[in-house]
Amino acid sequence: MSMIEVNNLVKRYKRAKAPSVADVSFSVGDGEFFAFLGPNGAGKTTTISILITTLSKTSGEVRIAGYDVEKDARHVREKIGVIFQNPSLDPQLTAEENIRFHACLYGMYGYRPTFGLMPAAYRKRVLELAEIVGIQDALFRPIKKLSGGMQRKLEIIRSLAHTPDVLFLDEPTQGLDAVSRRSLWEYINKVRDQYGTTVFLTTHYIDEAEGVDKVCLINHGKIAACSSPEEMKKSLLRQELILDSEDKTALARELSALGLPFTVNGQHVVVPYQGSAQSVIARLRTKLTVLRIHEPTLEDAYVEFLNTTGREAA
Repeated sequence: MSMIEVNNLVKRYKRAKAPSVADVSFSVGDGEFFAFLGPNGAGKTTTISILITTLSKTSGEVRIAGYDVEKDARHVREKIGVIFQNPSLDPQLTAEENIRFHACLYGMYGYRPTFGLMPAAYRKRVLELAEIVGIQDALFRPIKKLSGGMQRKLEIIRSLAHTPDVLFLDEPTQGLDAVSRRSLWEYINKVRDQYGTTVFLTTHYIDEAEGVDKVCLINHGKIAACSSPEEMKKSLLRQELILDSEDKTALARELSALGLPFTVNGQHVVVPYQGSAQSVIARLRTKLTVLRIHEPTLEDAYVEFLNTTGREAA
């Protein structure tokens, strides 16, 4: 079953020369960890806004958990949790009051005027989440007295309170320190394992998408690539051996004799390869002074994608 299904999605703003989203199609399976990446202005935010029911589409079909995002918007909202890129808290309330109103709005609990009067299950979950992201000491302080980082952590708790089927993470760790980032991802992975939650991620920390099941790259309002991170890295980049020798001439001569392509990059010899690095190394007889294996990361592939397609949308 596809938890998210997008078919021929188009969004065109009035008087715009070109659509912001142009015939986009992709799907996200139930329980899948999915990353949606692209430069600013590529159509990423517009697409996500349509998926979470905050923006209407021009044409196409979008379904979340089987519900049409426009015809069944209420049911869609019950199925999703969202960590927005921009702050969305009520500054006049305390941190816990923001969570409580959100939980009651989703029908999880009947409203009670104080935290102590709320059911034990609610209190336990809020305290558990607060400890995970490290705001237990600020839970009952007014929002306006919390730092930006603290407010970000609160938004994370609020989005997870009702254990959504689909969790949209729009720059979820923006403003968090390294320890809090790690704690958040440990909890999100725990949620995925325990509840089978589908996670839809956008992030500028590309390393956070390294472990996803599928990544889609969007630019100029169109899907440019959609595959597993490993397949994407292989399609955009190459594995390389970084070599050097006291007798660089002999090394170059041996590589040529073996039919291995290479380039000289500064002081080093760079040998692209596919498959096993060991199978290449085992064939060399020239004594090496430098031997490094370069495995491309998803961030490397993403940067190569931007360099190839252009950073700015048309």
